[in-house]
Amino acid sequence: MTAAGAAGRVVRMGDTVAFLGVGVMGEALLAGLLRTGYPAEDVVVAERVARRATEVAERHGVRLLGNAEAAATADTLVIAVKPGDVGALLDEIRDRVRPDVLVVCVAAGITTAAVEEHLPAGVAVVRVMPNTPALVNRGIAAISGGAACREEHLDRAEALLTPTGGVVRVPEHQQDAVTAVSGSGPAYVFYVAEAMIEAGVMLGLARPVATELTVQTLLGAATMLDETGTHPALLRERVTSPGGTTAAALRQLDTHAVRGAFLAALEAARDRSRGRLT
Repeated sequence: MTAAGAAGRVVRMGDTVAFLGVGVMGEALLAGLLRTGYPAEDVVVAERVARRATEVAERHGVRLLGNAEAAATADTLVIAVKPGDVGALLDEIRDRVRPDVLVVCVAAGITTAAVEEHLPAGVAVVRVMPNTPALVNRGIAAISGGAACREEHLDRAEALLTPTGGVVRVPEHQQDAVTAVSGSGPAYVFYVAEAMIEAGVMLGLARPVATELTVQTLLGAATMLDETGTHPALLRERVTSPGGTTAAALRQLDTHAVRGAFLAALEAARDRSRGRLT
């Protein structure tokens, strides 16, 4: 079977795609794959929470199997459980994974080498760092190939991910930085949005008005960055008149070292991402 990959090209995914773990991100990727026209009968899911597993299988019309059975049927195997559960899951399915399977791991901080150590020799592994805007088809995912990974494997991983947003390829040693910037990034934006809304309320705006003003401002600013390709510093300068209101606000952000706090926050996220499966 095939799915639409990057730049609209069609990429062969293999006969069966199995999702081990169908939480928020796992289901988002599953739904995206099905939107490409990929046959539901060629998709299987496994999930340790029985009620969740049944809900997802019924909602999307896909097959529901246990971990080992799903792994045994898979041509493309998506590992979408929590990072702390990856090691035990891989040990459970090790003897059921065929050497020609592509394993796509979307668990944060899990290296391809760590996954490979738990699987038969020669299995191709692609590490992925997606983010939650995949739920609204505006995600961005970074992918890196393991020791046995070839171009065709990266193409198949892109075909899986592009229905939910963009895909970039990075050397694996940069994946922890990707996690800090885009993997955790939506939370930073939500944090800023929350602060702006609360500030608007404190300044006398009704909460619905403050919320709409904030959301549309963030959406508009992101669209300007995306569509103009202009450096954010230049866009910021265009809004900042000498001695004006924006300049006064930005001075307070600098006084409180907000830029430095962001740098420290991303460094902390990067460091936390390292070495989560050995």
